[in-house]
Amino acid sequence: EAALASFGLDPERAPIAMSGGQMRRATLARAFAADADIILLDEPTNHLDINAIEDLERRVNSFRGAALVISHDRRFLERVSTATLWLRQRRLIKLDRGFAHFDEWAEAVDVEETRAFARLETRLKAEEHWLQRGVTARRARNEGRRRKLQAMRAERSERKAMSTQQTAALQAERGAESARLVIEAKNISKSYGEQPIIANLSLRIMRGDRVGVVGANGSGKTTLLELLLQRREPDQGALRLGEGLEIAYVDQTRAILDDSLTLWQTLAPQGGDQVIVRGKPRHVAAYAKDFLFGPEQLRQPVSALSGGERNRLALAVALAKPANLLVLDEPTNDLDMDTLDALEDMLSSYDGTVLLVSHDRAFLDGVATQIVGPIGAGRWTETPGGWADFEREYGGVSAFKRQAPAKPQSAPTASAPKKPTKLSYKEERRSAELDMLMPKLTREIDALEKQLADPAAFVRDAGGFEKIARRLEAARAEHAAAESGWLEIELKREALSAEE
Repeated sequence: EAALASFGLDPERAPIAMSGGQMRRATLARAFAADADIILLDEPTNHLDINAIEDLERRVNSFRGAALVISHDRRFLERVSTATLWLRQRRLIKLDRGFAHFDEWAEAVDVEETRAFARLETRLKAEEHWLQRGVTARRARNEGRRRKLQAMRAERSERKAMSTQQTAALQAERGAESARLVIEAKNISKSYGEQPIIANLSLRIMRGDRVGVVGANGSGKTTLLELLLQRREPDQGALRLGEGLEIAYVDQTRAILDDSLTLWQTLAPQGGDQVIVRGKPRHVAAYAKDFLFGPEQLRQPVSALSGGERNRLALAVALAKPANLLVLDEPTNDLDMDTLDALEDMLSSYDGTVLLVSHDRAFLDGVATQIVGPIGAGRWTETPGGWADFEREYGGVSAFKRQAPAKPQSAPTASAPKKPTKLSYKEERRSAELDMLMPKLTREIDALEKQLADPAAFVRDAGGFEKIARRLEAARAEHAAAESGWLEIELKREALSAEE
């Protein structure tokens, strides 16, 4: 009971009534209560929130015995490991240092493997040349060299096979470009009974933002997502979605998947054998291969998939949909490190907007342009940057439990002039004009760039080519000025809204 209580669990609670995170904490409590000499942890951070992960780090570091940990959570491994085992190409190799040194070591191993392969190729060519000379003397020795040559060829084939080990290759289908303003929330609040989940939150998400939502389990992260997507009504406040939004949403339950369908039916729900990705048709099997599914799996039911496979399939379905807003609720659960890296690379270069909930601190640092997190009493804050920036600004997980400090109120000054509380009519009109002008200039710039990209354009009409080039330069300058003016007005609007 003491072990369960130390993990924040009710000893009387039935397992069937527990969430995934609670079940994981219960199994960890049992493991640490055993007073063992060695503890084996297989993906221990799955379904845990950041609070629980950091608590687990402290427990592992203070454990008196040895710990063997399998994990895809880079930050967790960096903080608990003193040595690293790498299962690479069917071989287990060891680094006598923690995971923080893994990337540097892995690069050195790859370089040495490349050099070793080059040396093998050189020796192989020399042996083949020697045998082709048709030397007949000392036949027994010749047979020995032939056997050596066969062994070297087998080694080369094995090295080639291992070096071409497949990793995920993720791409997202692009939708039409959305408006610059994607989501705007003004003083929205949501409570359950007497418990405030979100209190007076104002937030503006612009096209191209990659917003990470953090918080303890039960803090309201999923509720916030549903409010921002207008899938749930706030108790008060206003929320606006930008024009032209196309949303692809992967929730925690992976409800996008139907267990009764096969993988093939899931990826091609309209029938046939094609999936449209980035505007081009691809065969279902080729697209599935990008997500590490073999041809033999395509006729299997979704119900037969493991947790990691379900997650990869849900991503495959979502990324094949034309979208300009990707919403991902815990996308990293059960993913291996290579797939995590591929997902991080894809999201970092995605030209739409990303809204994601995650407890993976390294992933948030690699992807997010801003973090939205709770700071107590239903209040949430927005911090530019990733998790490390939120941790530096608000103390990380300690912010989740903290009561937000009240703003000091200064005595009113009789002589102080009254500040404006909203934009002037002229500013509102100018903002609307610029909002309409920027897409027109973007389309013009795209058209001009296509004309200049034609290799024969200059030959056909040198004067016309120069005229197009000058107009392109002017259009780019006009777009930059319009964007600067629009942002200046919108920042003023935001400041006035905060003062209300």
